[in-house]
Amino acid sequence: MHARRTAAPLDPRRWIVLAILSGSLLLISMDTTILNVAFPSLVGDLRPGAVQQLWIIDVYALALSGLLATAGALGDRWGRKRLLMAGFGIFSAASLIAVFSTEAWHVIAARALLGIGGAAIMPSTLSILRSVFTDAKERAFALAVWAAVFGGGMAFGPVVGGLLVQDYGWHSAFLLNLPVVAVIVAAGLRYLPESRSARSAGRWDRWGVGQSIVGMLALAGGIKQLGKSGVADPLPWALLALAAAALTVFVRRQLRVENPLLQVRLFAKPAFSVAATAIFLPMVGMGAIFFLVTQWFQYGQGYTPLEAGLRLLPAPLALICASMVAPTLMQRFAIRHVLGAGLVVLAAGMALPWTFQQFADLGYPAFAVALTVMGLGAGIATTVASVTLISAAPADEVSSAAAIEETCYELGSAMGVAVLGSTAAALYRGNLPALDLDGSTVAAVRESVGEAAHIAEQLGGTVGKGLIEAASQAYTLAITPAFLIAGLLAVAAAATTWTVIPRDLRPTENH
Repeated sequence: MHARRTAAPLDPRRWIVLAILSGSLLLISMDTTILNVAFPSLVGDLRPGAVQQLWIIDVYALALSGLLATAGALGDRWGRKRLLMAGFGIFSAASLIAVFSTEAWHVIAARALLGIGGAAIMPSTLSILRSVFTDAKERAFALAVWAAVFGGGMAFGPVVGGLLVQDYGWHSAFLLNLPVVAVIVAAGLRYLPESRSARSAGRWDRWGVGQSIVGMLALAGGIKQLGKSGVADPLPWALLALAAAALTVFVRRQLRVENPLLQVRLFAKPAFSVAATAIFLPMVGMGAIFFLVTQWFQYGQGYTPLEAGLRLLPAPLALICASMVAPTLMQRFAIRHVLGAGLVVLAAGMALPWTFQQFADLGYPAFAVALTVMGLGAGIATTVASVTLISAAPADEVSSAAAIEETCYELGSAMGVAVLGSTAAALYRGNLPALDLDGSTVAAVRESVGEAAHIAEQLGGTVGKGLIEAASQAYTLAITPAFLIAGLLAVAAAATTWTVIPRDLRPTENH
């Protein structure tokens, strides 16, 4: 008679841990987008140039994505709980710097420091979650909550930002971080377990750290610069060449060192690599869409920051509902079909504004329908992709998996703002009619729709009204093709899912 195999005991603190980690993630994900709705107030106050505006939006995600691999490995070695607490210390200091900023470069520096703190926090949340939830079904539910919080936080950021900015100014978007951090740290010190990787012993790979940071920052910077200055500028190509060289050397080094900074061999698993793709490609579109729609609401439709944030609510509400349903779908149907269908629904939502525009003028009802459909597709797709990606990684390699997943989220969103945002900006300039204004004013109007709105307010009267109407129409015509491109990226991810993921993959079952 064989002895019956007993399952590992479940951690009694696991649901409290999930609540603490969800609060941590909510804060980080909201900071990714909360500035979108505060941005017009900040621009009006500090008057940053066009390049400074891009850096204020992008530097948070770029700093975060550039340091995620290093942070994941540091957590394995130093302790994930300890790194999480240190990350919140950095996050608090950066928030204070932002609150007292009086120059554009102060905000850029604060946002970069917020990204560094976020890089310490985000991989730790997933690593701790994986170590606490040992049952596959419970882990799938916990990851569904994680995905819902992350996606909901990105979309609720503009709502919370709108409430604060309308009454207290753009500084309040950063001030919000401080009391939330205090609560999370107090609860985390009491309830979070400490954990390290059994593979973390050995020499610290300093060369790998430098190669990964240089490579990721050069990659993101090159794509951002390419979208801004065009293919004729040699600078973005130089940055992309540097990124290719640094990342190639980094990957080759990680494949041969005894204690790699990042387990790049995880990409050899089809389910892992497809799940990463199914996060990255849609996030390119989602990051750009939330940025562009928020600007359209305020500049194109004249909504206040709060009104703009509230009109984004269909997306996070649908995303949260879909994320909670995803684990049940994963148990009843093949993973490849659930993930593929979610991506197709997401693509349909992204393409709807462009489709509606072919038949009638766009208004909020069309965007509300599109945001709802996008939220449903994103909720299913990101949840299934997260569960698949984390479950495909061995327990000792979960920090690498977490770092890769977070890099896909953050770098995808930043690249979407840079590339699709620049595409929309170029289309906006092309759609502007001839303006009966002096040369310097026309140049400023062509720079961005935000600058056009500011100049129209200064001009006032029929001239100002005519200018904002022309700029609004040009911007509306510019953003829908960018949405369509975003939808095509989601379709590409769906096709990859159905082609590569094994038919019998079941990440919600214990093995």
